[in-house]
Amino acid sequence: MYILKKSLGQHFLKDENIIKKIVNALQQNTFKNLLEVGPGGGALTKYLLQIPGINFKAVELDAEKVDFLLEKYPALKDKIIHKSFLQIDRPFDEPFTVIGNFPYNISTQILFKILEWKEYVPCVIGMFQKEVAQRAATKEGSKIYGVLSVLIQYHYDVEYLFDVGNECFTPQPKVKSGVIRLTSVKEKLPVKSERAFWVLVKTAFNQRRKTMRNAVKSLFTQEILQDELFARRAETLSIKEFADLTFRMNGG
Repeated sequence: MYILKKSLGQHFLKDENIIKKIVNALQQNTFKNLLEVGPGGGALTKYLLQIPGINFKAVELDAEKVDFLLEKYPALKDKIIHKSFLQIDRPFDEPFTVIGNFPYNISTQILFKILEWKEYVPCVIGMFQKEVAQRAATKEGSKIYGVLSVLIQYHYDVEYLFDVGNECFTPQPKVKSGVIRLTSVKEKLPVKSERAFWVLVKTAFNQRRKTMRNAVKSLFTQEILQDELFARRAETLSIKEFADLTFRMNGG
């Protein structure tokens, strides 16, 4: 057996119906390479290993879980990367899908790590703390719309698939959970550069209670700042409006 480690944000899924729903959502997209993040006790892994004709790898930080998984599922030999997901190099040379019951204490960082690999990751199915799942999926005008929402949705279509109740886990987490699917957007909105877009979005939300005129004044000329759009707050701007604004920023 194994011990759950709170320090690693471990909450293991035990509800077979939920597990099957996640695997079913995964199989609605075709893929050849699959990475599972944080397999833990193997609740999802046992189904993922049964998918025919794919290259499968799992990344697990906890040595005790690695030993447990290798003993329980001999097919995992040479398929486990014993590291933190945040520290690993890209695990496949070709495009790959990512799936996981993501550790809640690093779930936002996991999404930003996936953004670093966006050209290689066309699809992600993940269970997150509900608040993070909602932030990734929400549209402008919402109080929880922010940097994560804009940067993720610039690259991915985000679907909030379903809630997962606390009773589906051992131990029961104090927070609710939600499953989302990210699928690469067909055509990205034009931007001056991805760097400019990133700087604009981060700067705008850094002082989200201020109007755009005050929050991003360092990035635009006084003349452009007179535009009525800058009287609004960052959380009211659509992703397209942010993208369009990059062309009006200072500098080359």
